Amino acid sequence: MGYSIPASELEFELDIKKSRFIARAAYAPSREDALAVVAFMQARYPDARHHCYAYLIGHPDSATSGAANDDGEPSGTAGKPILNVIGHKGIGDIVVVVSRYFGGVKLGAGGLVRAYAQATEQVLSQLPLTVHIAQESIEIQCDFSQEQNFRHWLQGHDGRVVDVQYGDRVAIKAVVPREHLEQLRMWCEQFQVSLQQSE
Repeated sequence: MGYSIPASELEFELDIKKSRFIARAAYAPSREDALAVVAFMQARYPDARHHCYAYLIGHPDSATSGAANDDGEPSGTAGKPILNVIGHKGIGDIVVVVSRYFGGVKLGAGGLVRAYAQATEQVLSQLPLTVHIAQESIEIQCDFSQEQNFRHWLQGHDGRVVDVQYGDRVAIKAVVPREHLEQLRMWCEQFQVSLQQSE
């Protein structure tokens, strides 16, 4: 089944007791993508005292990887609260970076946890979302007479053609939602069409 992912990037700023918290949420389908957003925030706000972050890769209920970083704040007061809010929102393939400018008033451990959680909550509540649907790349070989029929099947099942080669037969590379793969196998058997899943 699909899951929610960021449709774009968003930044939100919060002032708490003179400290500035700048939260940025972004799409991050890999650890490298997540760390690139962290590096972007470090470059964008070079004089911020902390750049705390958390990311969750994959389906939020069964994430392939996740991490939290306090970046010099007391242990457990920044990265973990950010990750907790992400987890409650049920969003996958996401990174949230919160850059903090210290305003001279100490917030204490409890205050920091609340501040980082609040900044994350604010940016995520306004973040535009879309649905990620797991896709499979496939290739079929069919007769010319079956090409239109197959294209029609794809349209009705949210699939799309990637490439078509014409020879003795038609070779069509396509992408289909994983949830429709079994129906496609049945369609191919019915019309005696050869189906391969691409690597």
